[in-house]
Amino acid sequence: MKGVALGALLLMAVLFVVAFTLQERYPALGYVRAFAEGGMVGALADWFAVTALFRHPLGIPIPHTAIIPNRKDEIGRNLGEFVETQFLQGDVVRTKLESAGVAGRIGEWLSVPKHAERVGAEGALLAASVLRALSDDDVNDVIEDLARRHLIAPESGPPLGRSLGTVVESGAHHGAVDLAFDSIGAWLDANHAAFTGLLSRRLPSWVPSIASRLVDDTAYNEAVKFVAAAQADPQHPARLAIDGYLSRLADDLQHDPATMARLDGAKERLFDSPRVRGLASDAWNTAKAGLLDSLADPQSGLRRRAVQVLTDIGGRLSTDDALQRRVDGRVVDAAVFLVDRYRHDIASIITDTVERWDAEETTEKIELMVGRDLQYIRLNGTVVGALAGLLIFTIAHAVLG
Repeated sequence: MKGVALGALLLMAVLFVVAFTLQERYPALGYVRAFAEGGMVGALADWFAVTALFRHPLGIPIPHTAIIPNRKDEIGRNLGEFVETQFLQGDVVRTKLESAGVAGRIGEWLSVPKHAERVGAEGALLAASVLRALSDDDVNDVIEDLARRHLIAPESGPPLGRSLGTVVESGAHHGAVDLAFDSIGAWLDANHAAFTGLLSRRLPSWVPSIASRLVDDTAYNEAVKFVAAAQADPQHPARLAIDGYLSRLADDLQHDPATMARLDGAKERLFDSPRVRGLASDAWNTAKAGLLDSLADPQSGLRRRAVQVLTDIGGRLSTDDALQRRVDGRVVDAAVFLVDRYRHDIASIITDTVERWDAEETTEKIELMVGRDLQYIRLNGTVVGALAGLLIFTIAHAVLG
């Protein structure tokens, strides 16, 4: 396009030379000379104007030329301010998003199974990347800190005592007591031989063996009778003793400093045990490995469930008008909040990017982007200048003639 514009200027120059040379012989060529002269003036004027945007014409540092390279940073700031004030406005964003129907479009897109699978795959890849980036030591430290803050540091006695007291008062523990006696009874039925020698081995050696067996059998039978009686009688002394112990324990956990201190001490010793810490670390490593395997396998239960949930969400979003309105409202409010709060930071991306550009590179980028149209300006200037020169010459010749 530069060549075309230059060619138009050279054409006008040739016409001017020919007409200027022969106008004495052929007076009518005066109109051609005026036409060509105006065209040259217009072409040169617009060449200067276009060139002055990007560089100094002919390398001469004329004031107010090479505008873009000299004012690159200012142009970037003005462009950023323009975007910030005209586009990144809460009202503009709200109006656009409210008319966009974001929730409905997302719902229609997600309701297609292959789209839900794609989102699930991308989410799995992101989650796996996050898991791999996590340091096991850092995670263990976070778990330990959370456990100390929420499990170890607070007093456990009073809340545990209140809970235990509520359970005892409501009788909710009776089921556990029944289960305990049933388990003991079942064990006794299956382990009669465990009582052999339980008491008889402590008797003198001169006691007859039949008496020894009688002692062991008596102990077994009494144990069976005791457990059977406790199972059958809700007011059995053993049950009442358990109720009394649990009531006292609940009260001590709330009001006895020694009991509360023993509980907290046992809790700290348990937490500080190397075995418990090792179990916690092993649990995290196992959970992490399991999650990574599930995330990597498209046919895993986790991935299939995620796709199903996404598809269900898409179906609801595409058909439930009330849900669409709620989601659209949340999206619009969140977008407006982010724009109002961070619009200057967003617009500064333009300013900072332009400032980092090299002046010559910036000039070349802009010139290549809009230069074709600017060269049309040169062509138009040539034509307009030529017509203006011809018109001026014609009017002057008519008036003076």
